Formats: sequence, C-alpha cells, structure tokens
Amino acid sequence: MFRNSYDSDNTTFSPQGKLFQVEYALEAVKQGSAAIGLRSNTHAVLLTLKRSTGELATYQKKLIRIDDHVGVAIAGLTSDARVLSNYMRQKAMQSRMTYGRATPVARLVQSIADRAQTNTQEYGRRPYGVGFLVIGKDETGPHLFEFSPAGTAFEYYAHSIGARSQSAKTYLEKNYHLFPTASLEELINHGLSALHDTLQQDKHLSSLNTSIAIIGPAEGQGVEDVSKSAAAQRGGFRVWENEGVEGILRGWRRSRGEPEEGPEEEGEAQAEPSAEGQTEAGAGQQEGQPPAEDVTMQD
Repeated sequence: MFRNSYDSDNTTFSPQGKLFQVEYALEAVKQGSAAIGLRSNTHAVLLTLKRSTGELATYQKKLIRIDDHVGVAIAGLTSDARVLSNYMRQKAMQSRMTYGRATPVARLVQSIADRAQTNTQEYGRRPYGVGFLVIGKDETGPHLFEFSPAGTAFEYYAHSIGARSQSAKTYLEKNYHLFPTASLEELINHGLSALHDTLQQDKHLSSLNTSIAIIGPAEGQGVEDVSKSAAAQRGGFRVWENEGVEGILRGWRRSRGEPEEGPEEEGEAQAEPSAEGQTEAGAGQQEGQPPAEDVTMQD
C-alpha cells in the first residue's frame, strides 16, 4: 500500500503545514481515559477515571507522584508516561541534590516539553503518545499545566484531557469563575462533576474507578484526616484511591441531592482494552490523513 512521506516521516510537513505523526500521537491521548485538573488560589486538584483491561485485571494507575511538590495525571500510552515521569523525577532529584531546593514547577514541565519537541524534529524518532496534567506548588502558589506530545506546555485554571474531555471542558468553562476562591471540598466537587460528565450514561463514579490527588494545605477533617498524613501536614502531593475516595464521593453526591450510597452498579469501570499501553498512535486512521476532530472515543 502506498505511503507518502508526510504520513510516515515525523520531520516532513504536509502541504497543509501539518505533522501527521504528531497528530496521531495527539489522537492516542484522546483515547485514554479522562483526567481533570483544577486550581484555586490555595490548592490544585487532579481527578482521573481509571480503567480495567479485564475482569481479572486491576485498575490502571493514572496518578504519579514526581516529588513532594508536584505530581501528574496521564492519558495515553502508559509506557511513554513511565519514561517521561522518570525523567521528571531525575530532574527534581538533581535540583534537590545540587541546589538544596525543589525545582520550580514551570521549569520541570518545560524540561519534558523540550524533550518531546526534539522527537518531532529528529529523523528516526516518534512523538510520545501520552499527555500530562501536572499540578504543583512553589513560591508563587499552586499551578496546573498541560503537556502534550507536540512539545507544548500551557498553564490553566482548569483543563481536561482524554476520552470525552470536551464534555468536561464545557462544565469547567461554565464554572471557572468559581474556582479561584473555592475551598478544597468545593474544588473537588467541581472536578467530580466534570469527570462525571465524561462517562457514558449507564456508568457512574465509584471508589473503584475514581482517583483524586491534591496539592495544598489540609483543610478540615471533612476532606482528609490530617493527623494520619504527613504529606497533608506539609501541603504536599497526596493521592486518594479506593476506600479513601468513598467519603469524598458521598459528600459530592449529597451536594447534588443524590443518595449518598450511589447506584447499585457502584460505577464499575469498563473492562475493555484502553489506549493506555495498548493503542498505537494513529491506529485506524487513513494513511496520509490527519485524525478527524470529532472522532467518537470509547471509554
């Protein structure tokens, strides 16, 4: 089958000014399960929807701790996410060993953006098929960044990536004016509402398929037990999964006027192959053509 150089070579632009291999990598991010990020004046929050590849498999990890002051949520190929997250850890460790302080969040994100951009201009390499939402804190306060396989990194008040992320973006755009002054509990509830909008109609959020990470000072006993968490006492990156999420989900359902126990289905996540670690960028696309913008993703 004929393959033109625009489709197979990541260093050659098409007549439309596009790099198809980069667009295929962006498509791999869209096929990953959803990840939501929000930040206020005091906190930054990540919320992710976990998937299971089968009934006998555990749910895939979506939140990765980089350092005490920074962590990421992933959407796309987990193998690429592992490589980039290890690179970020090395950079964070080098800063602490050399300068005795934490790396500024923006500099850490820019380091992986520079590495990803190199893959778009050197022959024989391919773009990374993973996107990150990065939260962190430094002297200037909490931050939320998005990293994409194109080698770009932008800061946001709120953002979403992954399958059906546009539904979450619609909710975030309608309510973003409430985020700067929101409490930690309110910020998490907004994130859960946005994450819920990415689900199919017959699916629900549960302690099995939902994970939450925050950065910022602990705020009351209603959200977390500060006495049992050293990271919470420092305001560092911490992750809640499984039973740790159930109390938060009950409070979110109560705020929506729903039964606290949730539906009987308990929001079982879909047991099917996902983009994380399984789908190659650009799979199913016609050769020489960029992926369509309105492709329907499968959760």
